[in-house]
Formats: sequence, structure tokens, C-alpha cells
Amino acid sequence: MVSSTEYGSHTWDLLLTVDHQHEGVEKEIPLQVTGDLHVGGLMLKLVEKIKIAQDWSDYAFWWEQKKCWLLKTHWTLDKCGVQADAKLIFTTQHKMLRLRLPNMKTVRLKVSFSSMVFRAVSDICKMLNIRRSEELSLLKQSEGTLKKKKKKDKNSKEPATEDILNLCDSPVSSGLPANAGLYSKTMTPIYDPVSGSPASSTMTWFSDGSSAEQSCSILALSHPTCSPEMLAEMYQPRTLADKAKLNAGWLDSSRSLMEQDVQEEDQLLLRFKYYTFFDLNPKYDAVRINQIYEQARWAILLEEIDCTEEEMLIFAALQAQYHVSKLSLSSETQDSTCELEVDEVEAALSNLEVTLEGGNKSNILEDITDIPKLADNLKLVRPKKLALKAIKTYWFVFRDTSISYFKNKESAQGEPIEKLNLKGCEVVPDVNVAAKKFGIKLLIPVADGMNEVYLRCDNEDQYARWMAACVLASKGRTMADSSYQPEVQKILSFLQMKNWTMCSQAASEPENVDMKPECFVSPRYTKKFKSKQLTARILEAHQNVSQMSLVEAKLRFIQAWQSLPEFGLSYYVVRFKGSKKDDVLGVSYNRLIRIDMATGDPITTWRFSNMKQWNVNWEIRQVAIEFDQNVSIAFTCLSADCKIIHEYIGGYIFLSTRSKDHNETLDEELFHKLTGGQE
Repeated sequence: MVSSTEYGSHTWDLLLTVDHQHEGVEKEIPLQVTGDLHVGGLMLKLVEKIKIAQDWSDYAFWWEQKKCWLLKTHWTLDKCGVQADAKLIFTTQHKMLRLRLPNMKTVRLKVSFSSMVFRAVSDICKMLNIRRSEELSLLKQSEGTLKKKKKKDKNSKEPATEDILNLCDSPVSSGLPANAGLYSKTMTPIYDPVSGSPASSTMTWFSDGSSAEQSCSILALSHPTCSPEMLAEMYQPRTLADKAKLNAGWLDSSRSLMEQDVQEEDQLLLRFKYYTFFDLNPKYDAVRINQIYEQARWAILLEEIDCTEEEMLIFAALQAQYHVSKLSLSSETQDSTCELEVDEVEAALSNLEVTLEGGNKSNILEDITDIPKLADNLKLVRPKKLALKAIKTYWFVFRDTSISYFKNKESAQGEPIEKLNLKGCEVVPDVNVAAKKFGIKLLIPVADGMNEVYLRCDNEDQYARWMAACVLASKGRTMADSSYQPEVQKILSFLQMKNWTMCSQAASEPENVDMKPECFVSPRYTKKFKSKQLTARILEAHQNVSQMSLVEAKLRFIQAWQSLPEFGLSYYVVRFKGSKKDDVLGVSYNRLIRIDMATGDPITTWRFSNMKQWNVNWEIRQVAIEFDQNVSIAFTCLSADCKIIHEYIGGYIFLSTRSKDHNETLDEELFHKLTGGQE
């Protein structure tokens, strides 16, 4: 037994700050404590001394100097390292946060500031009814992307008030579990798979009354209402370095919001971080499909991703489908065609490659026993330094993952002029349907960089077959893979949308249709064409998509976005070990690309499938990666924290482990093991 005097000598004063809204009650409370007092006991002593009757269950201690939560209530103050100079704030773990969604609408909801961001995003997605939360994350807008907006604000007299959807009363936000029926694989359809509008039972999930309809409408339905003035105020990247600024602000998924200096009522961006959209289903994913579509739409309007004029008109036509359909649906009923359109949507969805590697695995026996080949006359185009281009026709044979070419068909039994191994190469479409140009640009890795080869096909069918074979070969797969035919159909479908001819009806419609074409194309094309010209060209392109339902148009838009050469690339400015100049690193779902910052040309590609290990030297902030065949690289990241790239690599590898056969419950521990790092 110890005497009271000896016990008293071990006590010390600790000043605690209580974050409460009660007037007339002190916020700073001194307590006498000992080092062996556990955190839970400290909370109990504090609440007893405050003497305010309220629910304190959401409160926890935030250690301001060390920027960490004391969530392990069984730990003693000594074990936590708390001493008399510690500034502990007793505050709520759930706080209000504003989120800018991909459709540029802002929602306000209550989020856990003490959970890791990965868990917080999962909870947010349950509130918004978005499945596959692992594909999203939270982004802080970097200073570089806000400068333009700040300059504009100085000249404006009053900032425009923005409509904010308040979701703080939703079940998850209130700390209650979400309705299990809305978030399970066996749930009944909660969205109309044709229009994307929510079923009546879904309304009650958001809240009661008219606000439920507004909530569903803002999240699941598209409202293209941008203007040239609105676009002009938004950040538009002009160079690769500008594009790198867009990806600098991703939050660390392994730390909490509070640990990353996010304060209550701050605004963050909720975005799809990983471009591997798994298991999309219009019956359950209306919000998810709409938000993916909106993220793609804004990326194209703000020129965050490059596309040709022909492709821009296709994107405009698919966006215009909502506008035109809205006008026509006001006087027609959908009942008679609903069942047929649902079948069409599901057929389109089955052709849409949305998984990491895609494809149906039903033809396994055929995959093993039959390895097909392609053989055709194609034109080979080789860029020359002193001449324009050398174009010559050869007999090409595509077998396994390699292309061989011969002088003619008769000499195909002998040695080829050259054999090109496409595994790990970059495949870039070079197509202009109107000009009957069907080209394939191959960037093949060699010892000193990338070897450029251009192939020219004669027609759409030939192009689709060879392009699909090249895409699969770049991933190390052959035409025997069951995803080959869907890939061919996907390419043909995209070409078909591009293949339109002006008709008299389309020529006369611009006068009759109330359309603002500036809403559907990037500013570059608004400057290039007059409004009537643009309307006519969009309606001309719209002829090929006019029969699609709204959801199918969105799915086709996503599909066309996925077909762009730059799709899924997140850029960072880096300095490679041993290099004297900065380069750009493109991070994709299956590879890393080193890009020349001045020219934008790919220098080298490294596939994740060839990666043996990667690690980070946290002292010098350097990422080091080892690949097969004794290839190793190391670089420091200049435009963002190296932890972001480390998390990207681990995140994509984590997402590649997903399967439809498994429960939707995520292995959170595996995610943090692959992405967390040891600082």
C-alpha cells in the first residue's frame, strides 16, 4: 500500500479543452491525473467534472501538437506519451464536410474525421448509394488549380451562392447502419435501368418528403447546364505539368481527415481515383454510372484528356441525347418499349469492358486448344528524319503476341523481314472515319526508349480485328483470350458512332431545336465554329445515337472515354535517378509510362505484371521499383508527395484482386498493407 502523500507526488496537472456549444460553461478544464490513468478513465473524469447532460459517445481526444487521435481508450497516458504540456481537445469524431461531386454539385454531410480516409470514403459512398467505394477517394484542390478562380473573384462584386444539398439527416450520416437491402448483391433493382431515375422505394432511403426526390435527381440524373463563362472560370490544363497539378492533392487513405489538416465545413472533391470500374449495373448503379459519366464529361470539356474533333462531336452527341430525349419524352410514354430498351441496355452493358482485364471466361476450352492468327496486306509507315514518311505494303502475320511482316504472301513461309514483340507496348489509335483513315500507332519498348511503328488498315473491319489483337498483345494476351471478340465489337461500335452522313433532316433541325452547343464541347471548339455550325454538326453526329436510352448513352460515353489513348493516366512530374532533367510519369491501371515533358512523347513503359517489388525510401522520398529481367528504376516526385504514387501502385494491384464471385466486403487490411507504407 502507498500513502496518500506518496500517491499525490505522482499526480500532475493536465489542461483539457472541451469542444462544446454550451454558453456559460468553461471550455478549458484542468484535471489532476497520473501517468497510469488510461484514456477512457480520463474521458470519464472530464465528463463528470463538466456536469453537462448530453450524449458524449462520439467524443474523443485530439492531440493537437502531434496531430493524432487518442482512440485506444485502454492505453495509459504514459503509453500514449501524454505529459503536462500536451494540448488535448475533447471533440466530436463526426463533423460536417462539404463534398464537390464529379457532377460539380456540392453535398454537405457528416463524416468521420477520426477514421482512415479509406473507411470514411466507404461511409460517404453508402450515404450517396455508390457501390465499389474503393474506386473513389478525396482530393484537396491544389493552389495551382485555384489561382485562376481567385483572380476572377477579385473583380466580382459578390460571390454567387451555390446550391448545397444537405444530407446530414441520412441514415449513415446520423450514425445508423444503412439499409442492408440497398447495399447487397441480391438487392432488388432500385433504379430504372433505362432512364436512371430512382424507384419509389429508394426515395424513402434518402429522407422523407420532396427533398428525397431532389437528392436522387441531383445524384443519379444528369443536368448539363454549363456555359462558356462557367468553363472559363474553371482550371483548364494546357501542358502535362498543368495536368500533374490535378493529381497533387489526393489525401492519404491510411490517415484520418483531421491528421491531414482538414477542418469542419471544409470543401473537398470526391472523385474516381482508380479507373477500373468494376461490375457496373444500371439496376443498382444509377448514381455511380452518372458520376463516372460526369467525371468523364468534365474531363473532356476542360481538356484534361485530349481527343480529336471527330471524337469531340461524338461526345457532344451523346451528351445532347439527354437534352433531345427530355424534349421528346415529355409527350410520350415509355411503357410499351421499356422491356425492349432494358434488354438493349443490358446487351450494351455486356459489351462494355469495365473491369480491370475484362472479358467473359466461358470459352476456356477454346482458349487452350485454338490459338488463332491474323494474316493480311497492311501498309507499314515508318517516320523518317530527312523525309516525310516511307509507306509500303507488306504481308503481315499476327501470331501469339507478335507481328511478323514479309515482302509478300508467297514469302511468308520463310524468315520475316522483321518480327515485332508487342508485349508491353503502347497502342494508340490513329483514326479519321470521314477520311477513311484507319491507323494503329505502336510504341514498342527497346533498350534506348520506344520504337515507333505505324500500321495502316484498309477498312473498319480489318482495323477492328488488328487493333483488338494489338491491345490484347500489349497486355500479354493472345487472340485466343475470350475478351478478343468483345474488344473487336467495342471498336466497331465506336467506329459506327463516328460514321455519320449529313441528311436533310439534320440540316433543317438546328433552327427548330433549342440547344446551346457550347454546353457540349470544350472552349477550343466553341472558338473554332459558329454556334449554328456547331449545332448542325452535333445533330449530324446525333443521328447515330438518337435511338439510345439515357442510361445506354451514358454507358456509350464511358466506353468512348475508355477508348481514348490518354484514358486512365494520372500525371506526376518526377526526376529519375541519374537524370539531369525532369520527366512526367503517367500512372495507369496496368502500367507506368515515362513521358518527355517537352514533347509529350512516351519514352519507356513498365507493366505492373512484370513488377517484382516496389518500396519507398522515406528519408529522401524516393520510390524504387524492380521489374523482371533485372530492370530497376528509382525517382523522386516533384509535383506531389511520393506517398501518392506509392498508394496509386498498391491501389491498382489491390483492385486487380477483386472478383464477382466474392462478397462485396473489402479486405481493408490488404489495402493498407499494399498502400500504407512505413514512414
